Amino acid sequence: MNGFEIYKKMDDGVQAIYRSRLLTEILLSLNEGSKKLPQLREITGSTSQALIPKLRKLEADHLIETKGHEYFLTSAGKIVASGIADSFVIFWTINKFKHFWLKHYLEEIPIPLLKEIGCLYESEVLKDKGMKILNVYNNQLKMLKEADHIHGISSVVTEGYTDSISERVKERIPVELIVPLHATEELKRSPYLEKIEALKNYENFKLMVTDEDIKVGLIVTDKHLSLNLYEKEGAEYDISTGLFSSDSKAIEWGEMLFWYCKGKADFIKMQI
Repeated sequence: MNGFEIYKKMDDGVQAIYRSRLLTEILLSLNEGSKKLPQLREITGSTSQALIPKLRKLEADHLIETKGHEYFLTSAGKIVASGIADSFVIFWTINKFKHFWLKHYLEEIPIPLLKEIGCLYESEVLKDKGMKILNVYNNQLKMLKEADHIHGISSVVTEGYTDSISERVKERIPVELIVPLHATEELKRSPYLEKIEALKNYENFKLMVTDEDIKVGLIVTDKHLSLNLYEKEGAEYDISTGLFSSDSKAIEWGEMLFWYCKGKADFIKMQI
């Protein structure tokens, strides 16, 4: 049975929750912690007469329970409420950055991480525009300068990034980079070859290569996340638009993406 069939069958369960503002608001508010009736009245802006039938229904469905004068989520209620909360956060994140998602190629991001894309809701999209022609680039360099560790996926190679990475490696900051196979051809040429050779004795630097055509540019540090994607039209890497965040959930999401790609990459020790 697929999701649509389940939705159609549960007309008194799933549908009822999403149709009713009060049922949804009660579950979402209790997801943040137990509440008394006066608190629920204040949060929902509703009367006791309107709330009590909804509370009784949720009790009958074993999603909430009462202890004294407080309402709590049951174990099942916590699962349902957190799922509802996640669905709203995902929708909010998609809508908030809809132009960014619609313009770019998302297929290289694994499905499990796309399902967790709500982790990026506390982010902002920066663009190169007008006098800020290096806005994205400069913010990424600032990220690298402030980092205590750096994980990156680089679909393009530039001198500025290479110099910043080299500087941090020489400062003994742990750095791990993943590059697609096509980018290693650029690394074999001057000045990149010399810069990488200068790092060959630094144990805090790891360079990994994947033969997959990763359509992602990622910098994730202990403090920040930067995400660049390929444009859908023309399939070119978009260096002028990026999603940035300093939120812990976004950083964790970025780390998961890095480790996913790392699992498919081969480690090399300056053998390019």
